[in-house]
Amino acid sequence: MYQSPRRLCSALLQRDASGLRRLPTPGLRRQSPPPAAAPRPASPRLLVAASAASGAARSCSRTVCSMGNGTSRLYSALAKTLNSSAASHHPEYLVSPDPEHLEPIDPKELLEECRAVLHTRPPRFQRDFVDLRTDCPSSHPPIRVMQWNILAQALGEGKDNFVQCPVEALKWEERKCLILEEILAYQPDILCLQEVDHYFDTFQPLLSRLGYQGTFFPKPWSPCLDVEHNNGPDGCALFFLQNRFKLVNSANIRLTAMTLKTNQVAIAQTLECKESSRQFCIAVTHLKARTGWERFRSAQGCDLLQNLQNITQGAKIPLIVCGDFNAEPTEEVYKHFASSSLNLNSAYKLLSADGQSEPPYTTWKIRTSGECRHTLDYIWYSKHALSVRSALDLLTEEQIGPNRLPSFNYPSDHLSLVCDFSFNEEPDGLL
Repeated sequence: MYQSPRRLCSALLQRDASGLRRLPTPGLRRQSPPPAAAPRPASPRLLVAASAASGAARSCSRTVCSMGNGTSRLYSALAKTLNSSAASHHPEYLVSPDPEHLEPIDPKELLEECRAVLHTRPPRFQRDFVDLRTDCPSSHPPIRVMQWNILAQALGEGKDNFVQCPVEALKWEERKCLILEEILAYQPDILCLQEVDHYFDTFQPLLSRLGYQGTFFPKPWSPCLDVEHNNGPDGCALFFLQNRFKLVNSANIRLTAMTLKTNQVAIAQTLECKESSRQFCIAVTHLKARTGWERFRSAQGCDLLQNLQNITQGAKIPLIVCGDFNAEPTEEVYKHFASSSLNLNSAYKLLSADGQSEPPYTTWKIRTSGECRHTLDYIWYSKHALSVRSALDLLTEEQIGPNRLPSFNYPSDHLSLVCDFSFNEEPDGLL
């Protein structure tokens, strides 16, 4: 939801700052909150509010799409169609502008400002990387990939009914800082996000100035548009560091099921590593939610696999697929990916004792319908061409707490997944 720029952060990225520098430590923590009587820190200067670059797109989105819950489905459909049509006819809405025209910002300064906003909240959770290397070190730095459903703001406040989560914990002014802090702490080279409904006013302006190139593909019929004072449609976003990768090609995919176009989307990009000149494909998706839609998800997964088969030239190009599949490992769509001719493996299985079991959960929440603990999020990779060097361990039940997610400590109902990949010795036939 759009918030008034008079809040803590009144101007977006107005200061000159030094170039991008990677932070040294993955497990960054805030200091304990100061006493209640302590004066509030000065207003941060790098965080969200309306930027000139993104203001026009956000204004258009709010004008077309802002609807109350009582609005008719006919008007809702019309507004969403207009929004989707506008995006399809204006590719600049889907791909970020040339970063050479944007002044870089220092990630340390942005992190400090996030922590200033969050100074009254408890410290962020500590998570550690698990070393999974089984061979000699690679001659090139690993590729760090983050997968995360960040929880659309409109859905978190307007539709998802997290009955144990205080309303104050969902305020965008602070929740966005928790999201940014998580990203800054783990410093991914590639960032795959779902449920992004603040792309133009938050993530694209900030991450582009940290050196990322971003692409956004909204759902054509986003449920966010039914929420009053929404910030436009949610969708998938994919970011990569431009100092490490060169974009070879990009495809926005609207998934089909039984030949019908659906409301779910994917982004697939072929990147070339600047250090090694090796190419690989990275994809992000978010499949249909809800019990009873298993066959629908299965069909969407098959369609995505077929698209990826074509993009990778029959698995000649190594592949990483990140997503919220909304499917447990027992579902058909999971089995399709596990048995695909693309020769994929699920990275987080490697954290289990036998290397064959998925984590017990990647999302844990309490709604009016009851408590939900599921494994729905995955990072798939080409096991013939790539190796997982490390993976970020999950939060424990004790860390998550009895009220589950989201919370004052954690901004989403889904956990972020982070893996470090390296290329295997180049097999014959691979690019």
